[in-house]
Amino acid sequence: MTMPYYASAEQVMRDRSEYARKGISRGRSVAVVTYADGVLFIAENPSSSLHKVGELYDKIGFAAVGRYSEFESLRVAGVRLADVRGYSYNRRDVTGRVIANAYAQTLGAIFTEQMKPYEVELCVAEVGDTPESDQLYRLTFDGSVVDEPDFVVMGGQADAVTGHLREHFHVGLGLSDALQVGVRALSAVSPVTAGSANGGSAGRLTAAQLEVAVLDRRRPKRAFRRVVGSALRTLLGDEQPAPDDRQGAERAAHAPSVTEPGTPPGLGDPANPDTVGGAEGTDD
Repeated sequence: MTMPYYASAEQVMRDRSEYARKGISRGRSVAVVTYADGVLFIAENPSSSLHKVGELYDKIGFAAVGRYSEFESLRVAGVRLADVRGYSYNRRDVTGRVIANAYAQTLGAIFTEQMKPYEVELCVAEVGDTPESDQLYRLTFDGSVVDEPDFVVMGGQADAVTGHLREHFHVGLGLSDALQVGVRALSAVSPVTAGSANGGSAGRLTAAQLEVAVLDRRRPKRAFRRVVGSALRTLLGDEQPAPDDRQGAERAAHAPSVTEPGTPPGLGDPANPDTVGGAEGTDD
């Protein structure tokens, strides 16, 4: 008679944690950084359609690393939760903390009850009326949630990117400066730029290899916008702005979107938020 297979609960949880961490570490990094006028999302992502960064609600954004199908299902669930709560109660009742807690419960239940945990790590960011009221929530595969100050780094070599940001980041940076600090941190550990002349100037990731978006507190309603095309290249220093308009790129990143004919204002599709500076951003 064969004995049934047995593993202690501690060993099972340890194996699941190791499995999830390995899956997440194989992904490319994402950095979420606060700046003077809001929150900046920077992801190493050459894809033009599989986004790592998205909009959840008026002033709430989402970033993720890991298995795309898993974090995309979580993003859609977050959009639905925010819409239902805002419609049922009040738009002010939809906060980053509420959505982060819902994600934490879902991830925790999956981690403990299912054989395979989700190989994802998430960041829910909410922009406030002042820099002090900005919120960054980091959620791990086991449902743990942490309120992070200033910046969050996920996936890939997160420890190395975090160390680089600690050295060069400081509170109150402008959009262009914050973007360049974040891109340099991601480029320092990216396999795309390591020992390659194709990684842009001085081994830096190029606009085509990045997905960039902002939550701008100066916008009255929908704070989320993607920064792409010539606006992104100008902010990175790859394309010089006009001599009489050195801040043209930043104004383009915060410019109002153009609504398609026949579309009521404010009723854009959350899955395809407005872009600025050209076509949709990139993702992986």
